[in-house]
Amino acid sequence: MESHRKRKVVYNDPGHAHFLTFSCQQRLPLLSKDRSRQWLVYALQEARGKLDFLIWGYVIMPEHVHLLICPRRREYKMGHIEAAIKRPVSARAKQFLIETEATDWLRRLTVREGDEAAFRFWLPGGGYDENIWNERPIPEILDYIHMNPVRRGLVEHPTDWAWSSARFWAGDRGVPLLMDPIDV
Repeated sequence: MESHRKRKVVYNDPGHAHFLTFSCQQRLPLLSKDRSRQWLVYALQEARGKLDFLIWGYVIMPEHVHLLICPRRREYKMGHIEAAIKRPVSARAKQFLIETEATDWLRRLTVREGDEAAFRFWLPGGGYDENIWNERPIPEILDYIHMNPVRRGLVEHPTDWAWSSARFWAGDRGVPLLMDPIDV
């Protein structure tokens, strides 16, 4: 049987930044607690070190994440970078739910794939990935990312949201995740 699911086209072009969006399974607010947000921050730090990419911007919303990253290697695969960010968060979430005996949540986040059951923290697929090389200015993308919590009514100003790079770019270095210099 043929799948009619849309396929994401990914361009792994040297020097391109990537504007990414990942959403939680069923768009559930799985990132609404500091605990799960910290798992994501840790995964970003680890993946940045292992796969050599720059992080220029991010926002962690209750049910999705926006990232602006730039791979430094000439040859890279966005799928590997995305997996290095998403898999550890999913594994930590599953482990936490097992340890706390949160069977309702485990059931809710387990999907059937044929005869197999799979835990899903993230929506399947790679999410949104836009290559940035010169058509969209970086400040415009950062503004879009940072305004997410304001547009949602969660805060009044972008710097009021702790789980975003807005505070870093406003000069605050006491933030969950330090950004890399933007050299375009």
